[in-house]
Amino acid sequence: MEFLSNGWNVLLILLGFGALIFIHELGHYMAARWAGIRCEGFAVGMGPVLGAWRAGIGWRAGSTDPATIARFGKTAMEMDDDELARNGIGETEWSLRALPLGGYVKMLGQDDLDPTKVSPSRRSYQRAPVWKRMVVVSAGVAFNLVLAVALFVLAFMVGVRFEAPVVGGVIPGSPAAAAVPMDGGTPGLRAGDALVSIDGSPVHTFADIQIAGAMARPGESIDITVVRTEGGSAPREIHFTVTPRKDAVTGLLAIGIEPAGSATVGAAAPAERELFESTMHAAGLDPEGSGATAARLTALVGIGGSSTTGAPLEEYLPATAGEPQGATLATAALAEAAMRSGGTPFATQWRTAAGTTVERSLVPIPDLQTLAAPAAGGEPAEIDRGILGLVPLMRIQSVAAGSPNADLLRAGDVILRVENADGPRMAQLRAALAPRAGGTADVVVLRDGKETIVAARVDRAGRMGVLMGPALDLPITASPIERVVDGTGGTQPTAAAALALLPRMRIEEVGGTPVTDWASLRAALRTATTDAAARGEAESVPVVVSAPTLGRERIETALALSPADVRSVHALGWLSPVPPAIFEPLMTRLTAHGNPSTAVAMGFRQTKTMVTMTYITLDRIFRGSVGVEQLRGPVGIVHLGARVVDRGAMYLVFFLAMISVNLAVLNFLPLPIVDGGLFLYLLYEQLAGRAPSLRFQNAATMVGLLLLGTLFLFTFYNDVMRIFTGG
Repeated sequence: MEFLSNGWNVLLILLGFGALIFIHELGHYMAARWAGIRCEGFAVGMGPVLGAWRAGIGWRAGSTDPATIARFGKTAMEMDDDELARNGIGETEWSLRALPLGGYVKMLGQDDLDPTKVSPSRRSYQRAPVWKRMVVVSAGVAFNLVLAVALFVLAFMVGVRFEAPVVGGVIPGSPAAAAVPMDGGTPGLRAGDALVSIDGSPVHTFADIQIAGAMARPGESIDITVVRTEGGSAPREIHFTVTPRKDAVTGLLAIGIEPAGSATVGAAAPAERELFESTMHAAGLDPEGSGATAARLTALVGIGGSSTTGAPLEEYLPATAGEPQGATLATAALAEAAMRSGGTPFATQWRTAAGTTVERSLVPIPDLQTLAAPAAGGEPAEIDRGILGLVPLMRIQSVAAGSPNADLLRAGDVILRVENADGPRMAQLRAALAPRAGGTADVVVLRDGKETIVAARVDRAGRMGVLMGPALDLPITASPIERVVDGTGGTQPTAAAALALLPRMRIEEVGGTPVTDWASLRAALRTATTDAAARGEAESVPVVVSAPTLGRERIETALALSPADVRSVHALGWLSPVPPAIFEPLMTRLTAHGNPSTAVAMGFRQTKTMVTMTYITLDRIFRGSVGVEQLRGPVGIVHLGARVVDRGAMYLVFFLAMISVNLAVLNFLPLPIVDGGLFLYLLYEQLAGRAPSLRFQNAATMVGLLLLGTLFLFTFYNDVMRIFTGG
């Protein structure tokens, strides 16, 4: 419901959406007047009339018909052209209607919903030549495309800011992590890689990458070219092959990368402030002076040394090629600093809102292994972080604003059980919640050292409205992973599989060293296998676990580690404790630099691209790689647009241009009662010498109404539920 709280944004989008409909209908109206067809009504919106205007009558609340009848004894529609002229009133009533779901031009003798309503008048729709009617039917689409070009030109003349096409992070186990370099070398994209083309088409924004992934043919690879800068060397191009895979959260094909962040600390929206501040607190980045505004951190300016000798970020990661001078990837620089630290705290320097520089010492987080559990067909069903098949429990990091569980779940709660899933990993949690979508689920959490049962509410998407992360301070295992996908596409057992551990067992000792958390667990494993790592040999490490749920305090067992297991444990590094979410995204600007001809060329190119992408989207919906749940109706457009407004005026202009293209394409699809279907009727009439039979038109109209009505109800339901569930 957050977007409803900003009435100004909603109003702007409603006005913009109404303007697009007005332009579309204006195209029909102007073409009809050119063709000599009488236009009796021009409506923006559907449903009851809020207000109307007619020349000679003026503005009236509701329709102008009552006022016309009171003066002349009949409606304007009942008058012929001579009567209208003698009475000094216009033939067209311009009306604004209650539901902003469309609009129409009412032409004499033409009714999309009732083909039997014809007129023998010389100015009727049917009396106009077929070729003129074709112009009338297609004029709305043409006006929307012209408007789109104009809006794109305006946006490019001023410049539009987008997230830069730079990799900020690679999701473990994703297609991007396994991207195959065409010229040999180490697989995988890296933070800092700047994408310059996909399948030969230039990449300008991060959205281009997301669209290319979503629109890929299922199961087919795409070619990606990146520019990479390493160790101060000159930037070089690397070509990769990547096969997008369906993302479990969005339902779209994706390659699995995150956008890059700048060095500027983000200005969180009010609804995100609590999460933002808790994230800063968890990373040890609280402002000085009891949270005073002047002490708020605004940018990362250095790493290492002291507040005056800290190394510039470029020492850790050079400025990305092609980006504005001084652009840096703060998250990647912090990640590199954490890796170099070897686990010891490292200094960072930050600029405050008052303009001073302060120092913060950051404690690195021990890295864990990426574990991909197999599913049918060999595709990873889930990606978890753990060690040798052992996975931490999940802890609620924050409860989202507007969450259905705002009064039930708390930040810090550790998930012990969900329905019948004991110590669930993320995929198991989703599976347990899915049957409870729209209802409640019994959840057992560890809160203040005690087990607490909560009847958690589950939204229609099977979510609880919380952000979760690993409970690394508790050496308690979730459900262990017994098999993982290996580098050949096959599977192999994990070292933990032989232990036959149950979920929620506590690891007490490893190699005789007491374990208090996952950092000490990892350290104990490394200590116990130091000699084996040096010799490249296998090792058996004694392990002591306890099972409080079974009443057993000490169970002695052993981890049988292969040489590969030993190497993988010793290869683990360190991570930055600063989450990427605190930084503003790295931005790029699409601009014609004030050159009108360049802006026009960019406008036509962008319009052509959007038309193509709309058709490709429809194709992918039929192929199944884009789910119909991704479709948005008018409510969804307003919902999305209200958030777009916050990104600036030019982004709003760009957004409206995209919607204008979509209106044009969707209106010209060969479906009954939309412009494309009517154009097909006219084409048939031109070729056959007669219009399709009224019986056929009536049947097609009913089918069209059923299809569009079903689509409207489906998208309306999805749009409303997105609002209430924060989607």
